[in-house]
Amino acid sequence: QVQLVESGGGLVQAGDSLRLSCVASGRTLRNYGMAWFRQPRGKEREFVAAITESGGSTWYGDSVKGRFTISRDNAKNTVNLQMTSLKPDDTAVYYCAAGSYTDNLWGYDYWGQGTQVTVSS
Repeated sequence: QVQLVESGGGLVQAGDSLRLSCVASGRTLRNYGMAWFRQPRGKEREFVAAITESGGSTWYGDSVKGRFTISRDNAKNTVNLQMTSLKPDDTAVYYCAAGSYTDNLWGYDYWGQGTQVTVSS
């Protein structure tokens, strides 16, 4: 089992930056592809970014490409999401996930509880 805990969410203004972190316990993350998804209120969960087990490859959703950066530190069992140039449309609950390297949420076996990001205009 892998337990994931996200942190770093909050209320920011449009154009600001925010860094989300996901810390794992129970098992090393080095064997898992990792991803961030988000779910705006009343909408479906959507893919944000993914990173391979080694961190050598990354993948981004079209709406965040060029603004968000996913990274990982396997020694610290953490995955981060650096978000810049935030927009009100980025407002959502952000979830960390562990599993395969894919943009499909069904490819992930473990999920955190989520952290709220709110971007005001």
